[in-house]
Formats: sequence, C-alpha cells, structure tokens
Amino acid sequence: MEVILCSPRGFCAGVVRAIQVVEECLERFGPPIYVKHQIVHNPYVVSELEAKGAVTVETVEEIPEGSRVVFSAHGSPPEDFEQARERNLQVIDAVCPLVTRVHNEAKKYHGEGRKIILVGHEGHQEVKGTMGQAPMELVDEKSENGIPVWDPDTPVAVLTQTTLSTGDTAAAIDHIRQRFPGAEVRNDICYATTNRQAAVSKMAEMVEVALVIGAQNSSNCNRLLELAQSLGIPAHLINGPEELRPEWLEGVNRVGVASGASTPEVLVDAVITTLNPEKVTPIEVVEEDISFIMPRELR
Repeated sequence: MEVILCSPRGFCAGVVRAIQVVEECLERFGPPIYVKHQIVHNPYVVSELEAKGAVTVETVEEIPEGSRVVFSAHGSPPEDFEQARERNLQVIDAVCPLVTRVHNEAKKYHGEGRKIILVGHEGHQEVKGTMGQAPMELVDEKSENGIPVWDPDTPVAVLTQTTLSTGDTAAAIDHIRQRFPGAEVRNDICYATTNRQAAVSKMAEMVEVALVIGAQNSSNCNRLLELAQSLGIPAHLINGPEELRPEWLEGVNRVGVASGASTPEVLVDAVITTLNPEKVTPIEVVEEDISFIMPRELR
C-alpha cells in the first residue's frame, strides 16, 4: 500500500496561536485557566490542555468570578465580553485574527447602512460570534432558499464563515448576486481552508480511498470529507487510528491522507503508522509560512 499525504495539512496559524495562548497562560499564571468553548475543535488537543490544568466551559456563567479565561479561536459575541466584565473575569481573547477581520467588516458595513448576509452554518461557534457583531441574515452555503427577500436595489454586504467549502460558497454567492446585483462581497474563507481543500482535490485524482483526520465537530474537516466524496472517491472522517475499519482498505493500493486545520500531526502520524504503508508520497500544493502575534496581554 502507498499513502498519498496531503500538504499543507494540520494546524493553521490561528490554531497554533490559540493553543499557545492557553499554554502560556497555564505556565505564567498557573491552573486553572478557564477556556470558553473548545479552544479548537479537536478532542485530543482539548484533553491535552485539560490535563495541564485548562477547564473547558460552554458559557461565561460557569466561570467563577475573578477567574482568568481564554476565549476560543472561533470568536465570541459581544455579550460574552459583557458578562465577563460583570463577573470580573480576566479575559484573554484567542480569536483567530482572520475571524476578527470578519467581525470588523460586519461592523464597518453595518455602519455604512448596508444590510448584511453571512454565508455560514447555523449554530457553529464562529457564526455565533460573527452574528453578534451587527444585525445580519444567515444563509447556508448549500441552499439558495434562505436568501432574504429584500428590494434588489438594497445595499447589501456579503460575508462568509472562514471554514466553508470554496465551491459551495462560490455558488451561494452567485445566487445572492443574482438577487442583489450590487452586493459588496467579501469572500472570507481563510487561506488554510482554501489550501487544504486544494490539496484534497489534487490527492483525489491519485487515490482509491481518502482518510480525513480530524474531529466530527470541525467545520473545515467536514468540508474536506465532503469535497473528497464529491470527487467520486470513498472518504472517511476519523479522529485517529482507533476509528480505522479494515473493510475500507480491502484491495486498496493507494490511500489518501489529509487533515484539517485543528488536527495535530501526532494523530496523522499515528494513522500512517497503523496503515503501515510500503511508501508515503507527499503532495504539496503550496507552502504556508503565516504566523500571528500573541494577544497583547501575553506579549
């Protein structure tokens, strides 16, 4: 068996920064350090940090007054910051700077008097944070049915979640533009999402089955899974080698391996070790060299 290994894969700059924020807080201030929502969507990463003294919670109300809390990489709505002030919490915001950019765009376009459409997935933590920045309507990138019925001349701005399918989002934006020809469109899908989808597209031409390593609640991992499947190959999303099933690999000579932006490399290595291939062939579509500075509280 040969493994075709996608690159880039794994941690993006925003995920690296968010994990470093929690680790730096634990080292500098000592446990417990509370984390509002999973710092990134990967159970291995979360459990590793919790073993060091991080405490993951879903709401600000769960955090004892006066504690230190890290807000997750996905971004948080303004009411979370207000509740934190009321509870005298010391907040360090680990939101990805590329998500912050979307928040700033929302406030800018709202200030200009534009109605805002956000293309994204209802209930995702990033969408919750973005929708808290200004009034806006949410449209799923796989459906054209939710587009608001406004006058076609309405001044509209279109923003996107950073971890969407590039193909589905382009189609959704086309539908929105048909309704609102003068819409101002910002395609906010981040570099890491775009690059990992490009790598999977290239890998899919070479393999008989694809394995995407990552969490079930990771948006960008699910988009990689859907992309591989849409390209006509069997594909499976697994957290690690314990979820591999032998029947997936029967008679297979070439297996593609990819991972999402919140997946640690140790899990990819573990899957490849379990596959025990005769050969590992990396394919690289672009080299990533992006990094983000730490929040000002930790500089």
